[in-house]
Amino acid sequence: MAGGVPLDPDAQAFLTAAGITDATITAAIDTLVLDLKGYGLWTKMKAIYPFVGGTATTHKYNLKDPQDTNAAFRLVFAGGWTHSANGAQPNGTNAYADTFLIPSIVLSQNNTHLSYYSRTNSLTNSAEIGFVAAGNDRLLMNIYFSGSYNSDQYNLLTGRVSTPNTNTIGFYNANRTSASSHKAYKNGNQVGSTNTGSSGSILIINGKIYLSADNNTSGIASNFSNKQCAFSSIGDGLTDTEAANYYTAVQLFQTTLGRQV
Repeated sequence: MAGGVPLDPDAQAFLTAAGITDATITAAIDTLVLDLKGYGLWTKMKAIYPFVGGTATTHKYNLKDPQDTNAAFRLVFAGGWTHSANGAQPNGTNAYADTFLIPSIVLSQNNTHLSYYSRTNSLTNSAEIGFVAAGNDRLLMNIYFSGSYNSDQYNLLTGRVSTPNTNTIGFYNANRTSASSHKAYKNGNQVGSTNTGSSGSILIINGKIYLSADNNTSGIASNFSNKQCAFSSIGDGLTDTEAANYYTAVQLFQTTLGRQV
C-alpha cells in the first residue's frame, strides 16, 4: 500500500517476492507497472529486470513473473558482479546472468525486442544481452562494438541494424515488428535505420538469453560487458510510439529512484 492506496497486484507480488519494503522503491515499482499497463506494454513483456533493492537476491527477480524458478526467468548471476542501489555492475571479464529465456520457445517470429539501461560510458567491445547461434543467426544487442550500436534480429548479414555510437549511457531498445521492420532506439528515439532486408527464423534462436554477455551457441558466455545495468527486458516488438512510451515509463522509474542518466 502506498499513501493509503492499494498497490497494483503485480507490483505487490514482485515486492513481496523480493522482500522489499522501502517506500521509494515501492512507489517506483508501482508506478512503473501502472505506466506499462496504461501504455499497453505490460502484456508485451516476457521478462523485466528492474534491479532494485541493491543485492543479488533482489536483483534476480523478473517483475513480470516474480517466482524464484528457471521457468519464471529469474536471473542467476555468474562471475564478478557488484550489486548496489544503482543496479548490477558486471566486471567485464567473466560476469553474466542467465535469464533462462529461450526465444524459439517464448517469442514469436518478427515480434521481438531486447532492452538494456546502461549507466556506464565504456567504449569497450561487448554484448549487453543476447544469444548467438551457429553461423550468422542471433538475437543480440551490442551497445558498443567497433564504434557502433548493433542489433541483430535474427541474421547479422541481412538483418543487422548498426549505427555509430560514442557514448554508451542511456536506455537502449531494439525491436523487430515485421519481416521488413527492425529498428534500434536510444532514449526513445530511433537511431538505427529501418532494415528492410530482415531474414532468418526465430526457431534458430534456440538457446538461453544471457545478460551482460552473449550466450555463444553452447552455453558459453563471451563478449562480457562492464556496463552497469539499471533495467533490462525481453519481449514482443514495439512500434515507434510504444518505444517512445517505454522510454518515458522507464526514465520516470529511474528518476524516482534517483539514478537516471
